[in-house]
Amino acid sequence: MNAGTKGSPHHFDQELSALKEKLITMGTLAEGAVRRSMKALLDRDDIIARRAKEDDEVLDELEIEIDEVSINLLTKAPLASDLRLITVAMKISQNLERVGDEATTIARRALELNSEPQLKPYVDIPRMADIALQMLKEALDAFVTRDPVRARAVIPRDKEVDALNKQLHRELVSYVIESPPRISRCLNLMVVSKSLERIADHATNVAEEVVYLYEGRDIRHTGKKAGQALGTGAADASVEQKTPPPLRP
Repeated sequence: MNAGTKGSPHHFDQELSALKEKLITMGTLAEGAVRRSMKALLDRDDIIARRAKEDDEVLDELEIEIDEVSINLLTKAPLASDLRLITVAMKISQNLERVGDEATTIARRALELNSEPQLKPYVDIPRMADIALQMLKEALDAFVTRDPVRARAVIPRDKEVDALNKQLHRELVSYVIESPPRISRCLNLMVVSKSLERIADHATNVAEEVVYLYEGRDIRHTGKKAGQALGTGAADASVEQKTPPPLRP
């Protein structure tokens, strides 16, 4: 392949750095969208809830931009390590876009819940949001700091959010049985809870992609088990058997 087709290494590195920056920006915006939707719910703030669509539109646009940049970079015959970064960036951006979708869902349900008296003090939902957001932050920080061990530590926490979602679902079902007129509020809270559970799932997906990016190992279907190892000696030995080429800084 001639140099004119591939372009200069320096220019390629600049484009790769720009891709990383877009992804980091998207992650920050996704976290912010979830925090604002939760504030709309917990503070019963309709104004914030109505702005959720704007957040979602920005995330949608960024996902498209990242896909376009990634496809352009793929045409330049990158090194294997660069190829991993580009494909992982596309997968992470897809998960972040879906986090934005869930934030929008929470905001819409907040508008409906805010129109009626509060059903009960919110305890489990804020806990779920805190855990899911911490998972997302840690997964994205692991991407930035090139730390797969940190990413592995995110994965087992998904079980905490799953358990809280099931617990709240059971509680809300009992509320409906005791008082059928509460069904609308209960269903809206179930949707919010499920959205938070999905956000934790997306954070887990991001963490698994970070492990793949820096270790060259696909743990998507063994992630929870692998995550519990937290990069112990056994896992490290397995990685050493087939060490992928280093990523560009």
